[in-house]
Amino acid sequence: MDWITLLRSLQSDFIHRLSSGCLLHCETEGQYSELTVISGERLKALRDFCWQMAEKYKRVSPVRDVFISYLKGKLGEEVVKERLADLITEVDYEKRFGGDGKIDFTLTADSSIGIEVKSRHGRIERVRWSISAEEVEKNAVVACIFIQEEVNEAQSAYHLLLAGFLPTRMIKLKTGKISFGIEQLLYGGGLRCYLEQLQASNNHHQTRQFMPIYQYQNSSLLPSEPNQEQLLKPAISRPNNNHVSSYKQDEQLNLDYTKLGDEYFSKGEYTVSINHYNQALKLNINDSELYYKRGLAYYQIGNYEAAIADYSQVIKINLHDAKAYHKRGLALSQLGAYEAAIDDYTESIRLNPHAAVAYKHRAEVRSYLGDNQGAIEDYTQAIKINPQYADTYKNRGIARYILGTQPGFTQAIQLNPNDANAYKNRGNARADIGDYAGAIEDYTQAIQINPYLADAYYNRGNARYDLGDNEGAIDDYTQAIQVNPNYADAYYNRGNIYAELKNQPDAIADFQTAADIYRQEGKLAALQDTKDRILELEIVESIDILNF
Repeated sequence: MDWITLLRSLQSDFIHRLSSGCLLHCETEGQYSELTVISGERLKALRDFCWQMAEKYKRVSPVRDVFISYLKGKLGEEVVKERLADLITEVDYEKRFGGDGKIDFTLTADSSIGIEVKSRHGRIERVRWSISAEEVEKNAVVACIFIQEEVNEAQSAYHLLLAGFLPTRMIKLKTGKISFGIEQLLYGGGLRCYLEQLQASNNHHQTRQFMPIYQYQNSSLLPSEPNQEQLLKPAISRPNNNHVSSYKQDEQLNLDYTKLGDEYFSKGEYTVSINHYNQALKLNINDSELYYKRGLAYYQIGNYEAAIADYSQVIKINLHDAKAYHKRGLALSQLGAYEAAIDDYTESIRLNPHAAVAYKHRAEVRSYLGDNQGAIEDYTQAIKINPQYADTYKNRGIARYILGTQPGFTQAIQLNPNDANAYKNRGNARADIGDYAGAIEDYTQAIQINPYLADAYYNRGNARYDLGDNEGAIDDYTQAIQVNPNYADAYYNRGNIYAELKNQPDAIADFQTAADIYRQEGKLAALQDTKDRILELEIVESIDILNF
């Protein structure tokens, strides 16, 4: 069996397992994992960078659009960075300001081998990744990442899949751009081996055909910067020439180990940082701050039980440590112990009623458990304490009630049962929180009252599409177009469904009409996106992406 057939077979098995959630999950950096979870301080660092980029480019694009676009890209890069570790160059956010030149990573040992990362969110069976001719030319591999959660400002964790990869030598593309779905990718478990063989081939100028052997486990990584480890050893064995007391020596060693632990933690090498915190704790078993730091590190590698044990130790030493209750609540939430998490958030709030983030996290758990009223109250309090959270939640359905941007839908309907706009607006709010069935009911009621409400047809089409009702969505987009022949977004969305159904002529016709309207309206970004979609459809049949 050749290597391509093997990786295609494994990819088919991977796709089959997606529906059941039976995925490989390894939290060790450098080891292969189908699932990667990004949350906590790591996610915060990514968000901070993306907000910087949004601020930098706010004059040319809406701030939120830039933020979301960059966050999608960075999430994908983090997955590849974690899975390939020292095999590739690390992301240097400062140096990457202004773009990456169509190359996201290069091999550490051979900078001529580039890796392009593509990240997408949506329905896995519908998602398509695309690559341009320039990216094909500059990279050896395109790695495709699927983001399970919708990317927004408030998401607390992302569950990301390495959906697969394609060697660019398998993509015959001279101009334009091409897209592909998950079924056309090779299994992600072969990515590291492929790159290692490619590197070896380049280093030794080999010309024979690449034939890797797929491995489920990679060799363990050596710790980076070992010299820092060695720096500590002389301190441990250093003779007491100055007659310093044993207590002072232990205190200094404790500080040294703690400092090293902090340094490794800041670099994301959490397992190494835990080892140093362990050594420090041997010298001072009552240091609550060390337990807290080690708990943070355990949380980052997904060992939530160990994190909970450390936070509990902090609380045992200091019953009034609000941040330990808060962090233990986060870890309990990860394990599905939501009621216990709420108890910890509540205690944290009692000890420190001015911590907006504790209200935010309690609101998220309450919302998950269906306590919408409690969630609204907590979100409201979080915003009162920290008004910046208003921007965080402005695009969440819950914020429509908190911020009063669309207040009193139900009351408005009770006062005037024939208010079509009130039904439409309540439908929008329901759609925002994922209640698509409820949204469809409201849009339908609005249409019955006012059959000329184009937005109601369009929004109902979106909700039906989200529920997988393609035919119903097409009917609604068509109705919206009949009411408003210049409804470009309706043409665009209908074209997307036609494309998914392999009806390329109708898809191209709809995209072309949308492009004409976008041009007339001066919506240049939408125009360019639509032109790209047309180009993809025009070339997709003429190119066999898996043909050497």
